[in-house]
Amino acid sequence: MTEGAPGYDFSLSAGGSALLVVDLQRGFCDRALAEDLGFPASDHYWQRLDSTVLPNAAKLVESARSAGIEVIYTVIEALTKDGRDRSLDHKRSDFLIPRGSPGGQVMPALAPKGDEIVLPKTASGIFNATNIHYLLRNLEIERLAVFGVFTNQCVESAVRDAADRGYLVTMVADACATESAEQEAASLAVMKGYARIAETAELLAEMQARGASAA
Repeated sequence: MTEGAPGYDFSLSAGGSALLVVDLQRGFCDRALAEDLGFPASDHYWQRLDSTVLPNAAKLVESARSAGIEVIYTVIEALTKDGRDRSLDHKRSDFLIPRGSPGGQVMPALAPKGDEIVLPKTASGIFNATNIHYLLRNLEIERLAVFGVFTNQCVESAVRDAADRGYLVTMVADACATESAEQEAASLAVMKGYARIAETAELLAEMQARGASAA
């Protein structure tokens, strides 16, 4: 694990921390549906997603709930059926997941429970495309753990933008996936300048320890 800047506490605990689950939705993670939607992805992506990312994400979500840490989801999904609210980028690339369609649903293994927050977006960066900064301030969140897909696109955008807005960010290396191992390594190397880089097992131990201490 790469620690954050000395003197700053990046650790996750109830009350001031949240998990941000990025685009782990059926349109990108259910292979049959994704292929029906015309979503292209490499064999590396699917293998890593199924064997590592989704199982780790499910563990992180359950541990956060047990520790009283907020779980927030973002999905790519238009606010309208015809996608007229989409970003210019999505319109130019003719990419649409309509409101309420199966492609916008969070994967069942880590689906939201109770009143956990789900924020739809139609751009890579959640901080540019939603009111998440306002919500996090209302929730008094100071520390974020970010993971999902794609490592070097939507996840990286979330990490950069959160760091620029003053959040202490942890990027969960083994709960992210993209097209190749080389792209993953390059993204993580760059993100060390913006975030603490951690593995799932380390965060699970951290949340469990903080949860036990609070109890």
